[in-house]
Amino acid sequence: MSQEQRAGGLTAALRDAESESWSCRAAAGRQFAAVAGSEEVAPVLERLLLDPHDTGVTQETAEALLQRGDLVGLRIVLAALSQAEAWCTADQLDGEVFNHQSWMIANGRLDQFVQQLEALTADEDAGVREEASRLLGRESLG
Repeated sequence: MSQEQRAGGLTAALRDAESESWSCRAAAGRQFAAVAGSEEVAPVLERLLLDPHDTGVTQETAEALLQRGDLVGLRIVLAALSQAEAWCTADQLDGEVFNHQSWMIANGRLDQFVQQLEALTADEDAGVREEASRLLGRESLG
């Protein structure tokens, strides 16, 4: 895919991120999750993770970020979880992290998940640090 095609795809995804349709916003979240880590998409991902209208957008975006299996995706989800004000959004994000954790354990990748959480306990964002520490303290990780 050329730079021009990628830019066009992200422009369309940015338009979809503002759509009234939850499914368009969710699709945009999945598309932006693929390029997470760049400063340009961070505010859009945060807005989609904290979508005030539909937790389906939150779910789809968080799943896509966590499926990356990297520190970047986990950090973005934990940052949103630490900022979530609506109970339903916080519950959805926490559930996505728990499901991700369960998947990692079931696939023998618990060490990788724990290492990522341990790395995030030193993050510059206090909310990310607190969420990572809270997750490390869960009995299911022990």
